[in-house]
Amino acid sequence: MKERKKAPGPGVHSLPEGLWPAADRAAWQEARRPSVRLQRGGAASHLRPVVQYDLTKRYGLFLDFLSRSGRLDMSAPAGKQVSPEHVEGYVAELKQRVSSVTVYGSIQKLRRFVQLVAPDRELGWLIEIERELYAERRPRPKWDRVVTTDVLVEAGRTLMAEAEITKRPKLTRARMFRNGFMVALLAYCPIRLRNFADLEIGRSFAKEDDTWWIVLTAAETKEKREDERPVPDDLTDSIERYLQVYRPILGEGKVKTNALWLAIGGEPMSYASIAELIPESTRMTIGIPVSPHFFRTAAVTTLAIRAGDKPHAGGALLHHRPGPVTQEHYNRASCITAGKSLAATNRRYRYT
Repeated sequence: MKERKKAPGPGVHSLPEGLWPAADRAAWQEARRPSVRLQRGGAASHLRPVVQYDLTKRYGLFLDFLSRSGRLDMSAPAGKQVSPEHVEGYVAELKQRVSSVTVYGSIQKLRRFVQLVAPDRELGWLIEIERELYAERRPRPKWDRVVTTDVLVEAGRTLMAEAEITKRPKLTRARMFRNGFMVALLAYCPIRLRNFADLEIGRSFAKEDDTWWIVLTAAETKEKREDERPVPDDLTDSIERYLQVYRPILGEGKVKTNALWLAIGGEPMSYASIAELIPESTRMTIGIPVSPHFFRTAAVTTLAIRAGDKPHAGGALLHHRPGPVTQEHYNRASCITAGKSLAATNRRYRYT
């Protein structure tokens, strides 16, 4: 049975780190202390920034619950407020407003946070709760959210076309065009959201001859391998239009960054902002909120349905590592070939 997504409760938000109890704040700062030469960093220094951000947000949500329920103790030792009584109340509230999968994930990450800031805490009781919640998970079926790549590309093109003809203020038009371009580009090149959010003009997003490329170094990818893929020619005019007309409007004459994605005012868009913007943009155009991760699912689904003669193209497109005998240069070639296959498949079905 499909699990319905519950509406968030009123006033629920993640308590900003600056408003945390002093001990929690100091312990988390220490945990994230980076390593320097031969000196080891903090317990969380090895985690990627996006993981550190997620743990910060999750713990802030727990502290917000304590604050709203009158239980927050600003003088408590680090992690001490993660107690059986508090967690029981927190789980009860979570079950009223989020899915069972999110309830489990929230407690799992709460436990991980405490282990990083208070490694001496005995958390066997919390692990038992986590196991029970894991058994209770009822993942939401994804097939009602899976669309094919051509639908996503058209959604992006629709937003860009509307931006060109609407009579709205220029900043609104620039934002609409940016959002449409973002959807179309991610549909064609379904890289991971962290890499997508960090694209920089002239470095990871660059033009060679007449083709634009996404070029990620091994240090930037989750797989620790280079990822190079061409952007289909279908989007070249949109890229030029965004860079020459709409990106400067977003920057309001104050652009001091090479970040591809700009917020109004010229600052780079954050990972969190893009993660929220993309589903909202697809909801507005096709009626279905498609998360950035599901763009990857859409690409593989499209190739499986419409290019079944290329069984390995999906894995190559997502930059998944093939067999151990495959050479690094072949990995890059596979990714490029798979990207071209997706573009060709999309063109074929777009005009039929």
